[in-house]
Amino acid sequence: MSFISVFDVMGPNMIGPSSSHTAGAARIAYLAQKMINGPLAKVEFILYGSFARTYHGHGTDRALLGGIMGFSTDDMRIRNSFEIATENGLKYSFTPNEEETDIHPNTVDIIMTNTAGQEMTIRGESLGGGKVHITQINQAEASSPEHTSTVSPFSCSNSRFAN
Repeated sequence: MSFISVFDVMGPNMIGPSSSHTAGAARIAYLAQKMINGPLAKVEFILYGSFARTYHGHGTDRALLGGIMGFSTDDMRIRNSFEIATENGLKYSFTPNEEETDIHPNTVDIIMTNTAGQEMTIRGESLGGGKVHITQINQAEASSPEHTSTVSPFSCSNSRFAN
């Protein structure tokens, strides 16, 4: 018998209408920014599947931008993440990719560039209920325990973890 936690029933504390499109998105971006030496100068979000089709309406764009700035899923500043990023000089873009369909429907590639010019790419999937899975780091397959919001940098399949 599998264990069901109260958090599986009630969902995460979050800003936004959707645990997968806002809480999960913010959590993926939050984890991504922890993997590169900051501060960030530029970030590009490439959205796939449902993320690509609904990112404006579900607040996925605001959540991703908030997460990349270090905001937690329940941080009220997520609502103003566009303004805060602009004030902080963070350049950002969102690119929907509806061509690639053989992918989890709530997937995002996050391409980050810090002020020193270091670039890093993270691919993450939002699994629902605020749970996420980091699947790639700099195009190398990454393995994180299923249905968690963490990733071990030691679980990469090759040495391309950082540039």
